[in-house]
Amino acid sequence: MTVYVDILFLRELLVDGAVLLTTAWVRHTKPRPWRILAASAFGACYVVLMLYPQLSFLFTLAVKVLFSFVMVWIAFGFSSLQHYIRNMAAFYSVNFVAAGAVLGLYYLFMQGSGAMWKTLTIAGGSIQAEIKLSIFYLAAALAIGLYVYRAVMTGRRERELVQSHMAEVKVTIGDKTYACTGLIDTGNQLYDPLTRTPVMVMEVSRWEGALPASWIKSVKEGGVDRLIAGMDADSSFEWQDRLRLVPYRGVNRGSQFMLALKPDSVEVEREGQVFETNRVLIGFDGGKLAADGAYQAIIHPAMVQT
Repeated sequence: MTVYVDILFLRELLVDGAVLLTTAWVRHTKPRPWRILAASAFGACYVVLMLYPQLSFLFTLAVKVLFSFVMVWIAFGFSSLQHYIRNMAAFYSVNFVAAGAVLGLYYLFMQGSGAMWKTLTIAGGSIQAEIKLSIFYLAAALAIGLYVYRAVMTGRRERELVQSHMAEVKVTIGDKTYACTGLIDTGNQLYDPLTRTPVMVMEVSRWEGALPASWIKSVKEGGVDRLIAGMDADSSFEWQDRLRLVPYRGVNRGSQFMLALKPDSVEVEREGQVFETNRVLIGFDGGKLAADGAYQAIIHPAMVQT
């Protein structure tokens, strides 16, 4: 069998470069191009050494791990042990995902069981698999695998970021308490324009049984303006004197009104810290604040300031 060293070196150079660039992408770092090129060339040289049987000792597990450590050091440097370990973890994760994508796609597009059995050899009680890939197939499989990995990691980081801003909320009015999970949103700058009281937004569906059903329906349908007109006629509501109307400007919409309620107190618990305030309004939103239902309130940042 003829092996072209230059083609083998170039292929490994491209593959290692793609893996290192994806590792940098995952880690949100921007290494210098010459570092990526040098690390990729180092890895490609290591693969070329496979052609020399007298150097077979270089392909033990310990040496493989050592070479990968050197590759990551060349590509990203060593600023701290923690930073270096995270780079190594990302590098190995990308490698495993890419290898799994190549193997999975290879067998997915294989036509017929006969073609599969041609790649398997049974000898000495063990099964050996032979995979023949063109450079274009390899590149496509790597690209798909790395893209999926990046998408998964991005979604995971977004969920972790949201989770880090979660808090438990308890709203107290008289002898009644309403609890939910809230998201601390630093971009929430909604205040009552008259009293400069911060407004915490909460799903109106959490108040079923406390608010009149017609009011909840009006909030959900965006008919707070119509609700205002008939509010004076219904004076039997026990919290009538707590009601407020807060003007706000919606996205791509003009000025609107939000129905709000003045509670006795609101308690926010986050990471073992408890923040309690009575200077807040509860604004009612007619929809779902989170599509997956992870939180039901938007907490004003002024409520968690010490």
